[in-house]
Amino acid sequence: MTSTLDDTTRPAPAAEGLDAPRGRSGPGRGFLFALGFASIGAGMASLVPAVLTLSLKAAQIDAQHATTILSIAVGVGSVFSLVAFPALGRLSDRTTARAGRRRPFLVLGAALFAVGAIGIVAATSLLALTVANILTAVGYSSTAVAFTAAIPDQLPADRRGPASAIAGLSLPVGAVTGLFIAQLVAPNLAAMVLLPAAVAVAGALLLAVRLRDRQLPAAERPAFGWGQFLGTFWVDPLRHPAYGWAWASRLLLFLGVAAIQAYQAFYLIIVLHVAPDRVAGAVFLSTLVLTAAALVFAPIAAKLSDRIGRRKPFVVAAALIFAVGLGLAAVAHSFPAFLVATGVVGLGQGVYMAVDIALVTQVLPDPDNPAKDLGIMNLASSLPGTLVPTLAPVVLAIGATAASPQNFSALFVVGAVAAAIGAACILPIRGVR
Repeated sequence: MTSTLDDTTRPAPAAEGLDAPRGRSGPGRGFLFALGFASIGAGMASLVPAVLTLSLKAAQIDAQHATTILSIAVGVGSVFSLVAFPALGRLSDRTTARAGRRRPFLVLGAALFAVGAIGIVAATSLLALTVANILTAVGYSSTAVAFTAAIPDQLPADRRGPASAIAGLSLPVGAVTGLFIAQLVAPNLAAMVLLPAAVAVAGALLLAVRLRDRQLPAAERPAFGWGQFLGTFWVDPLRHPAYGWAWASRLLLFLGVAAIQAYQAFYLIIVLHVAPDRVAGAVFLSTLVLTAAALVFAPIAAKLSDRIGRRKPFVVAAALIFAVGLGLAAVAHSFPAFLVATGVVGLGQGVYMAVDIALVTQVLPDPDNPAKDLGIMNLASSLPGTLVPTLAPVVLAIGATAASPQNFSALFVVGAVAAAIGAACILPIRGVR
């Protein structure tokens, strides 16, 4: 019986424009497992705080101003993440260490996850919680830069579907796995924070050990000067329009992701009247429904996309389905209706994540040094974490009343519109079918 893991050990068939990564016959047995462990663990360490434990910690620090504390902590952490993604990507592409280009950043991510989690547990003020979340956010940036760059490093373009699906689904799978662990040990907040972080540390270190990470010869080190420094945080969309459209599409879709992720705990408590001591279980159940839907459809989409050689139709359809799910969340007035909405969101998110990374790796401006450009692309995923907390108070105030002071329906509708526009942004991309 041949497994997907076995497929990565065989040399890729010769195909025009699809050369194997330089100096590689394949990433080796167990690469996909290690990639999954690292990426899912990173998703756990990043999303469990964002979805649940930061909210609970903010309430411990100051229950009356918990939403403000959460917005500041998440927003500032996202700003640091915005800088870290391309900066660490540039450093990774230029690293000539004997350990390789990606391995040192997996180790750095593991260290930051550990320190950040301890900081969240120990925080007794807004400042301390914000600093701890910064460390966690940069830890995710470092780890994500390494495992996403490893995909084009190790695999040719026609065999990136399964790896793309694993990395893409790492956030919802990490969230549901981490929330399952968190609700098992609730209401012990320290354990709810530390256990997911421990899995993230173990996953990053496992991939660091298993990765066949080629040392970059000094002669192949990318040039670096003021022009390259400024270019660390920028890719000219006029020179690389396909990359620019893909970036815009991802940004718009993740505005919707951030809206439902960051505020669903408050939505469940304020709108659906879930008791605060039961919200951990409710968030876990909604995330489980979302992830189950994603896991059903993502592998099908990844395999089918590789087989027929098309990415764009899957990405467009997925973004539109995601928009429908957010629309359903906007009108949900019961927890079962909200679960239906999250299931539709999961279907769209699963298909999108399964194919999006594979599409992105085919429009990179510099395929030989992918980490920097993938880092900028990851800004499109993390920037909404800054934009949504900044814009959310204004959107939540639309149509607000004394009886309903926060309009979560408006927030979800804005996310749905953004996702629909994101689907349209895929259509102008050339060079990828």
